[in-house]
Formats: sequence, C-alpha cells, structure tokens
Amino acid sequence: MGRKKFLILSMLFLLLFNIVEADENIALENLSLDEALELMKRDNLELKISKFNEQIKEYEANIAKGHSFGKFDVTVKDAYSNDAGNVFGFKLKSREATFGDFGAEEFMNNMGAAQNGDMAAAGRMYTDPPNNLNNPDSRNHFQTTLNYMVPLYTGGKLEQYRKITKSLELMSRLDTKKLLNEKIFQVKKTFYDISLVDEYISNLSSIISNIDRLEEIVVSMREEGYAKEIDQLEVEARKSEVASMLSQANFNKKLAYQYLSFLLNQDVKSIQPVSDAPATPKIVKEEVQESNLDIQKAKLGLKIRGMSIKVQKSNFLPTVGAMAEYGSADNTPLNRFFDKDFYTVGVQAKWNIFDGNINKNNLAKAKAEYLKTQEQVNLAKRGTCLKVRKTLTQIESKEADIRSLEKQLEFADKVYETYRAEYKEGIKSISDVLIKQSKSLEVLLKLLKAKNDRNTKVFELKSIINEGEII
Repeated sequence: MGRKKFLILSMLFLLLFNIVEADENIALENLSLDEALELMKRDNLELKISKFNEQIKEYEANIAKGHSFGKFDVTVKDAYSNDAGNVFGFKLKSREATFGDFGAEEFMNNMGAAQNGDMAAAGRMYTDPPNNLNNPDSRNHFQTTLNYMVPLYTGGKLEQYRKITKSLELMSRLDTKKLLNEKIFQVKKTFYDISLVDEYISNLSSIISNIDRLEEIVVSMREEGYAKEIDQLEVEARKSEVASMLSQANFNKKLAYQYLSFLLNQDVKSIQPVSDAPATPKIVKEEVQESNLDIQKAKLGLKIRGMSIKVQKSNFLPTVGAMAEYGSADNTPLNRFFDKDFYTVGVQAKWNIFDGNINKNNLAKAKAEYLKTQEQVNLAKRGTCLKVRKTLTQIESKEADIRSLEKQLEFADKVYETYRAEYKEGIKSISDVLIKQSKSLEVLLKLLKAKNDRNTKVFELKSIINEGEII
C-alpha cells in the first residue's frame, strides 16, 4: 500500500513539474511597451552580466578597504625531529633547555676523573663533543602563534586605492546604466518597428484587395470584349509582386519578434501596437552636459587620474608598519600555555632613496594622463553637443519628409482611383493604372521608412540625454 502511495505522489509531482515548466514556456501575448521595458530590466541577459560586474567592482572596493585594517593570523605547527639544531631550538622555545643539553654531565664526569689523576679524562673535557647536545633523542614540537601586522603610514597610498576602487565601482554602475539606455532604445525601436510593419502589412493587404477588384473589372471587361488577355496577365503579375512583398513583410515581422524575445529573454507572440509617434524631448544644454553618461564617465575618469597622481606621489614618502606576535610552544599540545608563552612587537619604516628615477617618471606619466583625460572630458562635452544638434536636425528633416510624403501618398491614392475609373471607361490602359499603383506603393514605402528613421533618431536622442530612465 505504501509503495502505491509513493508511485501516485511521484506521478503527481512529475505532472505538476511539467505544468509549471509548460507555463514558463508560454509565449507572451498582447504585451504592452511598459510591460516589455519592465521585463527587459529584470530578465535581459546582458544587463544581468553587467550587474555581476558591478558586484565584482564592489567586492574589489571592499578588498582595498580591508588592507587598511591589517592582517591577523593564527598559525599552528606540529613537528617531530632528531636534528640537533631543531631539538635544541624546540627546547628553547618551550623554555626547557638545561645545562645538561650542553653536555654538562659529561664535562663534570671528565673533570672528576682528571682531578683523580686521569690525564686522558682532562683531555676529553675539551676535545670530546657533548653527546647530549649533538645526538639528542627525537622530540615533538607543538607551537601556536598569533600574528598581527598593520600599516601605520603609507603616504596616503591605501586611502587613494580605496577611493580609486570605489570610483571604479561607480564607473561600472554607469556602464550598466548606459547599457540599460541602449536596451531601452532597442526595445522601443523594435515595438515601433513591429507597429510600422503591421501598418505596412495592412496597407499591402488593402492593395491586394484593390488589385482583386481591378482583376474583377478586367475579367468583366474581357468578357464584354473591352479588355485583352495581356491586361489580365499584367494584373496577375502585379498581384503576385505585391503578395511577395507581403510575404517578405511577414518574415521581417517574425524577425522583429525574435529579436524582441531575445531582448526580454522570453518568447513574445504579440504586442499592443503603438500608434502615437514618440515626442521629441526638450533639450537644455546645461542639463545634457550633467546627465549624459559619456560625460559623467569622462569626469569620473578625470577624478581617478587625479587619485593616480597622489598614488605616485606617495612613492616618494616613507612607509611605516607595525607587527605583534604572541604564542606558546611545548612538546605537548597547549601544555602550560601561559607558562611557556612568548611575544614579539616591532615597527618597521621603509623609505626609498634611489630607484633610477622610476618613481619620478611614473609621476610624470600620471600627470600626462590626467591632462589627456581633461581633454577627453572637453571632447565628450563638445562631441555630445554636436551629436544632440545633429540628431535634432535629422529629426526635423524626417518630420518634414513625413509631412510631404503623407500629402504625396494622399495624392497618389486619388490618382490611382481616378485611373482605375478611367480604365473602366476605356480612357486609360491597364499599364497606366498599374504604374500609378506602383507610384502609390513607392510613396507608402518612403513614408514608412521616414517614420521609422524619425522614431529611431528620437530614441537615440533620449538615450544621449539619459532621459528619465532609472535602474
């Protein structure tokens, strides 16, 4: 009975697991732009990697900070030796060395014999090596040592390293922010691309419907003897051409959905189309120079270069460190620890006097890099201003193109309708009608491209000025 229950529970668990796994793989439908942006911020793989880089830089900053607190070690040693030097050292460490270890007993025995007239014994007092000292019995040695070393003065080097690593942590956050802006740009652009493709597909579908009606007119007129077979063939060829364009548009839409799924790290089946054109942001030069991420990174790089100069200057100053050691040793672990303990304290100062002008040249190099970074900051400011002005001009140009093309499309559609009516009356040829339809389609393609280009430039501008998106 117990086995049956186990099998039933196992099957239920597997069924539940498959249901959960299936739910996770369900494609997203009717996804809004705001929902997509939130999913991208949470699940985009490149952003996740960038955030891990932030954590790594944070750990590096904590490591640099930790060097100021010094280092505390506990060392436990266990040794066993019959080496004369080691054994005598072990006894000294445990405060157990005696005169007998130096051969005092052998010396006194020879002295007594010499006093009794044994001249050979008198010679052995000074020529025979002490056996206890040179051939000791093997001995265990257990030693526990606590050691603490701390830098007291480094000429400011450790402080500057702390500041540099903290600034590099901030730099990694700016990198993540810039990557986020790029992903926001890509998600928004893809949404608008899909919406424009949908509009294009809708227009192509309408054109195919118009061609179907035109084909019906041609067939009807051919039956009455007012149209030729070539007219019908021309219409069918145009219908095939537009159908091919519709198929290509559907493939482009599919590719756009695949890219959007990659950005969100989730399958997306459908979105809520966006119809309103994105508004051009208001530009204030001073605000742009404060908010632009490239300028912020350049300014932070300049601060880091200034800290590097201070690091190089510290090489001309002395370094001072302190150490303290406390421990105990015996041939038995922790035996009479405090009776046999020892300590050592000390201070060390080190000051470089000559290094072949290495420090001098390193300092000069750091100063040159600082001046170079200053110019990079100026370049970032001027380059950003130029990019903003250029992008604004491109947006204005595309808006003018859109206004013109919308009027051209309206006119081209009216001309096409007129030519189609005149063909029915026998005034125009089918070739004339199809030419006007081609013109209408050509203007439509230009209009959609102009809208896409304009949207792209607006999103680029928002990314440049770092508009209102927070991570």
